Amino acid sequence: MTDTRIVSAPADPLTARAPDDDPVCRYGYDLDALRKHVEGVVATLPERCRMFYAMKANSASPILRALAPLVAGFEVASGGEVAKARAISDDVEFLFGGPVKTDSEIADALRATVTRFHVESVLELHRIDAVAAAHGVTAEVLLRVNLAGGLPTATLAMAGRPTQFGIDESVLAEAVATARSLPHVRLAGFHLHSVSNNLSADAHLDLLRLYRDTVLRWEAEFGLRCEVLNVGGGVGVNYADLDAQFDWPRFAEGLTGLVATFPEHWREIDFECGRYLVAACGRYAVEVLDVKRNHGVDYALVRGGTHHFRLPVSWQHSHPFTVVPVDAWPSGLPRPVTDGPVTVVGELCTPKDVLARDVPVRIRAGDVVVFSHAGAYGWEISHHDFLSHPHPEQVFVG
Repeated sequence: MTDTRIVSAPADPLTARAPDDDPVCRYGYDLDALRKHVEGVVATLPERCRMFYAMKANSASPILRALAPLVAGFEVASGGEVAKARAISDDVEFLFGGPVKTDSEIADALRATVTRFHVESVLELHRIDAVAAAHGVTAEVLLRVNLAGGLPTATLAMAGRPTQFGIDESVLAEAVATARSLPHVRLAGFHLHSVSNNLSADAHLDLLRLYRDTVLRWEAEFGLRCEVLNVGGGVGVNYADLDAQFDWPRFAEGLTGLVATFPEHWREIDFECGRYLVAACGRYAVEVLDVKRNHGVDYALVRGGTHHFRLPVSWQHSHPFTVVPVDAWPSGLPRPVTDGPVTVVGELCTPKDVLARDVPVRIRAGDVVVFSHAGAYGWEISHHDFLSHPHPEQVFVG
């Protein structure tokens, strides 16, 4: 099990050796920085806009407790995340998304007073209706639609192409008719999460203009009134250039004018960001156990790897890091060093266990490598028990 600590005022909680003198291997989260960032984001949202936190990015309970008072609620995608949300608060709102939901998960969500479901297929509408009928309630739903196209370029495309997400726009009429016909389902609007990790504020505003025009067209075509529009997340983090991040102030300024063009009966515009809210608050620190050269390439081998921090290999990028020099070294042992370029790899028995490639930096065995922006989709998406290595320590400060 992962060792977790919450620290009030540490001197150096991230890079110091553990009391048992094991090599450094831990995640560190700055909860004060997280609160400040999220407070700033939420404060700039115009009227009618609400920010939900997409729990899949990082569902650690200290993160959830820090965010619960600041956001409108949580976006969950499993029964396990429903339980985590309710463990934080009996009152916090939550939205249930995800491409598939079992009957038991739907039932658990209804018992936990889910705010609404994001429905991904006609069959899922029928499933939600049947479970809601068995519980004697009516479930509020949004239809998640996989749009036909016209979407901006981003790291991941969730719509505008074949994916498992949402209802194909070409069969939306059937889904709308089904939702209207089911007695224990109430259609409140639409969910449009089409891209992931968009780095351009202007492109994201264009995306929301597309959403506006599309939903207005659907209202006319289907003779309905949309009450709630969920525009998803998709606001990105630039791992390649940490100084060129998504311009939230520019986006928020444009959003204020844009929302003024939305019909007044669109009473709620929901965002559900994850990565953008929590990425910067987390760092992953690992000790260099060896440095060696193979076939002309220098490698720094660390205590840790993609079984703890899968994001770099998942997204096929070289993750940004800094080196914390450690002068202490056992006498009598050789101390290998490289002045780069160096490839940072983990302790797994696979050549795919790579965290960063060809970085021009000086690294010695015994130094500590600190990967920044590791607060989202790091530990959460990793294959923790591959090779049964120990889990990293988790330290929450603030």
